[in-house]
Amino acid sequence: MANATIVEPADRVLLGILLTSVAYALFSAQDAAIKLLVAGISVWQVMVFRSIVVLAGCLASGGTALFRDAVHSPIVKPMLLRSVLTLLAWLCYYTAAKYLQLAEMTTIYFAAPVIVTTLSVFILREQVPLLRWGSVFLGFIGVFIACDPANLGITMPILLVLAAAFFWALAIVLLRKIAQQERTIVQLVLNNLFFLISAAVPMVFVWQTPSLYQFVLLLMVGVLGGAAQLALFDGMKRAAASVIAPFEYTSLVWAFVFGYLIWDDVPRPEVFVGAGIIVFAGLIVIGGEHFRKRA
Repeated sequence: MANATIVEPADRVLLGILLTSVAYALFSAQDAAIKLLVAGISVWQVMVFRSIVVLAGCLASGGTALFRDAVHSPIVKPMLLRSVLTLLAWLCYYTAAKYLQLAEMTTIYFAAPVIVTTLSVFILREQVPLLRWGSVFLGFIGVFIACDPANLGITMPILLVLAAAFFWALAIVLLRKIAQQERTIVQLVLNNLFFLISAAVPMVFVWQTPSLYQFVLLLMVGVLGGAAQLALFDGMKRAAASVIAPFEYTSLVWAFVFGYLIWDDVPRPEVFVGAGIIVFAGLIVIGGEHFRKRA
């Protein structure tokens, strides 16, 4: 835990911010594809297909030696725990996807960055400056302005998304603890091997043969999900969890973009105001790191 308080070089932190911002954009595209899929096939089936595509890419990149390294990795146990948390977040989030709009889900889910920042203090012993706390809560205010979740009410799908936010926050904090201990691609293999094994048995009981359209979407989910995980794991090596947390809010912008392009959802004026606040919150963190570099 002692190395959690080490100050990272500013260039390294900025690259970590860039990688995780790309990751959240890719995750948003993946979420849009999954929302289209879960209307007709189960979450278990989506997870199995995604894991197969990602593992096939890892096999092509590193061969069988990569899988041997993964099995004998010193982070197998903590990575297993992280994968369990991610699986719980997935199940809660994408079960709710049948009943909520993409923008609604994304809004409620943004309890996660606040939880990550809070947990990073108590678990990772990170020193979180007031400026960074302010950025997180400013971004959360932007989310409320954009989507007005108070009008959504308290229903089971909303409670599922809140649970997903909590599990995801725990997974992100744990990822920061283990990110320095193993190669990114090995973490990718371990994560998706767990998903494949855990989802394969339930999938047998809910299997539905995908149409050509669904099969293409499943391939897209695999490619987008694999690239997003790769960027996120690598980004978490370079920046503290509390630095990364505010940039998860950029997913809101992507959620409205994909909502408009796919479902013809036209954002209200408040959405643009909220999105502007969210972008400003992220720029605060970038500016703070740039100032630290110059200092």
